[in-house]
Amino acid sequence: MRLVALLLAFVGTVSPVRQQDLGYSSRAGCPVAPADLRLVRVAYVGFDGSTHVGALVVNRRVARDVVSVFRRLYFARFPIRRMTPISAYRGSDDASMAADNTSGFNCRRAVGGSGWSEHAYGLAIDVNPVENPYLLGGKALPPAGRRYLDRLRVRRGMAVSGGLLVRAFASVGWSWGGLWTASPDNQHFSVSGR
Repeated sequence: MRLVALLLAFVGTVSPVRQQDLGYSSRAGCPVAPADLRLVRVAYVGFDGSTHVGALVVNRRVARDVVSVFRRLYFARFPIRRMTPISAYRGSDDASMAADNTSGFNCRRAVGGSGWSEHAYGLAIDVNPVENPYLLGGKALPPAGRRYLDRLRVRRGMAVSGGLLVRAFASVGWSWGGLWTASPDNQHFSVSGR
């Protein structure tokens, strides 16, 4: 009975952010202003099986869709390691990935490119980076994700084709980076598919 009560207590709120709330994840010259971003707080089930409340910063246009995705994941008990705005990691994508942190907005360039990352617009989310590593030039990012490169050996928290995590994001029109052929980014979900 208690389990049912916990699952019914989903939290999903959206609130404005200010420049000082963004800390190290934002700086002068970013392609979106703080007024275009929102702080989304959602309940999630951790790898410990308990309910937690985490936070993501995303573009205001997609905030309600993000709540919808995490509501689906919550009731399906899809595990998430942690969910903290990347400013807690001083804006370091590497540090956030190493901590297996699910994150959204981060004003940074695309990895291996000169243009802005979709994260710089608040239109991308990375989920469970260790379980869902980015494969770049044969190297797993984060390095701890090496043990998850075999995508046929499905384990908890993984994004797989046709799986719950991929379907949840697809339900709001987002695409999965795990389908990229050259450098699959298994943790990455975005509005544009980039």
